[in-house]
This record gives sequence, structure tokens and C-alpha cells, in this order.
Amino acid sequence: MKKKYEGNTRVKRAQLQALRKEFEMLQMKTGESVNDYFARILTVTNKMRYHGEKMSEIVVIEKILRSMTSKLDYVVCSIEESNNIDELSIDKLQSSLQVHEQRIIGHSVEEEALKVSQEQFSLGRGRGCGGF
Repeated sequence: MKKKYEGNTRVKRAQLQALRKEFEMLQMKTGESVNDYFARILTVTNKMRYHGEKMSEIVVIEKILRSMTSKLDYVVCSIEESNNIDELSIDKLQSSLQVHEQRIIGHSVEEEALKVSQEQFSLGRGRGCGGF
């Protein structure tokens, strides 16, 4: 019985070490949504806690803020400056990042529509000049 327990403990330790490494290596991927990244990071975090890791919410929040894509750097700086990170919840952080992500997406759509309309205007104008 004792040997079996020691074996289980070793397996749990090995799994926890692998999860720690995975947690350390996590980075938000280019084009990945905030929701998808939070899902990935919270899955690993929950597995670590299941295997006995005592991980505070602040550790997870700091990891998230460190590992966001560069397009959200200004948002991360703003969140760090305007909030007490010790009192920030993961849900509040996720909500804040989602709002900013939606604004970025909205601006991209507006810019794309403007670019298309400008191209159409210049193409139409070029054809008209050729007829003279």
C-alpha cells in the first residue's frame, strides 16, 4: 500500500511539473481571442490546482498580463496603472480585455470599409478621366 501511494505521489509530482512548464510557456497567440486565451490559461491553472498546486488569483492575473499579444500592450499598461492588481479579479480582467478587443475589432472593420470605399472612388474616377 505504501509503495502504491509513493508511486501515485511521484506521478502527481511529474504531472504537476509538466503543467508548471506549460503554464510558464503560455503566450497569447496572434489572432487568438481574449476568450480563447483565458480558456487555455484557466484550463492549465485548474489542472495545476487539481494536482495540489496552491496558486493564487494574483499569480494567474500577472501571468495573463505578461503574456498578452503586443496589440494589447497599451490596454495592459492602462489596466496596471488604473487598477490595484491585488484587488483585481480574473473575471473583471477578462471583461476589460474583451471590451478593448471589441473596440480594436470595430476600428479594424471601420478602417477596412473606409479603405474599400476610397479604392472604389479612385477606380471610378480613373475610368472617367480616360474617356476624354
